[in-house]
Order: sequence, then C-alpha cells, then structure tokens
Amino acid sequence: MGPWGRQSPGSALAPAQGPWLFLLLCLRLAASCPQACKCPDHAGPVAVHCSDSGLQEVPGDIPADTVLLKLDANRISRIPDGAFQHLHQLRELDLSHNAVETIGPAAFSGLAGGLRLLDLSHNRIRRIPKDALSKLGAKIRLSHNPLHCECALQEALWELKLDPDSVDEMACQTSVQEEFVGQPLIQVLDSGISLCSTHHKTTDVAMLVTMFGWFTMVVTYIVYYVRHNQEDARRHLEYLKSLPSAPVPKDLGSPVP
Repeated sequence: MGPWGRQSPGSALAPAQGPWLFLLLCLRLAASCPQACKCPDHAGPVAVHCSDSGLQEVPGDIPADTVLLKLDANRISRIPDGAFQHLHQLRELDLSHNAVETIGPAAFSGLAGGLRLLDLSHNRIRRIPKDALSKLGAKIRLSHNPLHCECALQEALWELKLDPDSVDEMACQTSVQEEFVGQPLIQVLDSGISLCSTHHKTTDVAMLVTMFGWFTMVVTYIVYYVRHNQEDARRHLEYLKSLPSAPVPKDLGSPVP
C-alpha cells in the first residue's frame, strides 16, 4: 500500500501475473519438446523419450541441450547426414528396434566428442557404415542386424568400439563364404579366418582370367600373322616358279682351258 493507505497499481497486478507466468513457462517447456515425444523433468538432465511413437524419421526439433535421446521402437529406416549435429551435449542415443537400413556418412557428425553409447541393435543394417561410425568414441551396439560378412565388415570392426555385452549376439546372415552363414561373427573372427583373404583370392582369380584373355589374344594374333606371311611367301614362290627360265650362255657352260 502507498503512503496514503492506497494500493499501488504494481502491487495490484502482481498476484494476477503469477498464473500467467507459470502458464508461459509451461508453454515454453512444452514447445521445446518434440510433439510425439515426452521430456520428463524427473529424469534429471534433459531426457527426450520418443519411444514407440510411430516415427518414420528423426525429429528435427529435438532440444539442443538433450543428454539422453530415445528413438527406439519406431519405423525409422534412414538416418540422414547431420541428423544430430546440433546435439553437442548428447551422451546416449538409442535407435534400436527400428528399420534402419541406410546411414549417411555424416549422420553422427557433431557427436564424436561426447557420445558414450549408440544403440543400433535390432535394425536392418547389412553393411556397417565405417565412415559414419569410425570417428565415434562411444560404445556401439550392432547385435541382431542382418550383417553381410565380408572384408569391408571386418575392416570396419577393427575401428569400432563395440559394446562387449552385445557382441556375442552379432551373426553373419549372409557371407562371401557360405560356411559362415548363420555363425556368430565373433566365432568367425576368433577362428583366425580373414574375410579379406577371400576378397584378395577373388581379385587374384579375376586378374588371372584377365591376363589369360590378353595372352590368348596375343597368341591368336601371332598365329594369324605367321600364317598370313606363310601364305604370302607361298604365293611369291609360285609366282617365281611360273616365270620362264632364262637360257644359260654357252660360254658359262664350257669348261675353262
């Protein structure tokens, strides 16, 4: 109240502003969370839960301060380049139980420094995107994917930090060698077999076939060249035989005294 016992205008508006400020704050928090997702405050650091939300692509309005992002149990089939490039504080990313087949080479750009866990299990990944994953320092889960066991897969695994708790569940659904189909990947690699040796053998065979083809062409040309020259020589000899022979001078035929 004022010095004359009257209430000041500012103090009269103060109680009315409380509910409006609270409402604006709630609207701001709601706007920062993707529409199909939940952002519970009790989860500690900013956590965005988009599990089982029918998503077909990665949302583009994920809060920049997200630490935990759960996109599991959706229908995401493709992860484009730069899908998470603004999430510099992200520590855990769950993309399991989706339909991921294609991963862009720069899909996880911006996450190399802080990401601790990347879950790509239970998807449709056949070939590991080495360019997209090799720069990450996070543990990576790739179990229950229809992996194609080949040299490129083995080379990619050498550069990844696989989650030890799920590595036993990685298997070869298809392979460059038929005897590896259906076998656990760790068992194939632990046996000392190099999938790259098969690749090199295939390359060597291809080179041998190519060289044999060139050799056959050269031999064929030489045979044709020799036969052509022989035919010309025979014709020339027949021509010489057909010429009339010149008489021998008598002086050359008489003995020398």
